[in-house]
Amino acid sequence: MPTRSWLFVPGDSERKLAKAAGAGADVVVIDLEDAVADPAKPKAREQTREWLGIHGAEVTAGPHMRRWVRINALDTPHWRGDLAAIMPAAPHGIVAPKVTLPEQLRALAAELYELEQSAGLPSGETAIMPMLGESAAAALAIPAFADPGFILNRLGAFGWGSEDLARSVGAQRKRNEHGRWTDLFRHVRTQVLLAAGAKEVAAIETVHADFRDLDALARIAGEACADGFSGMLAIHPAQVPVINEAFTPSEEQLARARAIVQAFEERPDAGALQLDGEMIEKPHLAQARLLISRS
Repeated sequence: MPTRSWLFVPGDSERKLAKAAGAGADVVVIDLEDAVADPAKPKAREQTREWLGIHGAEVTAGPHMRRWVRINALDTPHWRGDLAAIMPAAPHGIVAPKVTLPEQLRALAAELYELEQSAGLPSGETAIMPMLGESAAAALAIPAFADPGFILNRLGAFGWGSEDLARSVGAQRKRNEHGRWTDLFRHVRTQVLLAAGAKEVAAIETVHADFRDLDALARIAGEACADGFSGMLAIHPAQVPVINEAFTPSEEQLARARAIVQAFEERPDAGALQLDGEMIEKPHLAQARLLISRS
């Protein structure tokens, strides 16, 4: 199932919630964290639970749309209340912001297990995507999430956040005059991509904050896909079709991938083959299958 576009929608906005399912995003993430002020959080929880319930059936949500919720950070007093309110409506996954240590995710997983049991949901079905590197301390801890000793069956993806990281270190820019990430953000981004590869989960690119500049978004999303990311966060519905297009393999790419798969199916014992004058090996086969799965 594709997870190209992850559209954030504030949980306290009835107007935006009403439009969320029709935006075409592969994943709609109802936000209970930064987009919602503290006094509005109880209302946002209620509206989020209602929205999850309304769009829980495939007939209303569409066959591909996934319903996720970004809860409040795990070092705040809000996150357990978020989960208690929304879990009866069975979200597909939880985005955990500002994660610094793997132990925080284990605590989240334990809480989810209890709430799944209480709600009569299948145990372990609710996925988790931690947002890594959103502070200086969190950035330094990213390798811990790639450690072989860190095992979390619920882990669905790794995301990262450039906006909070910039605030954490006092950065006045995130990209240089050529529109490329500066060293700090490139380093964190690379660490997240490597951690996701080590755990064999999806890596999700951070937001492009200037939602009016769709040309820049197309370039940035295309580069993210080429670098190995599986999808990208969006903060405005207008960004969704641009991201979807960038992360959708072209017919030419798919034809090449299918030819690679077919070549190895015809000679399953071969370690290396020639295809159109190019040497292909098992890593090419794995990449081809991944590309086909993303289509």
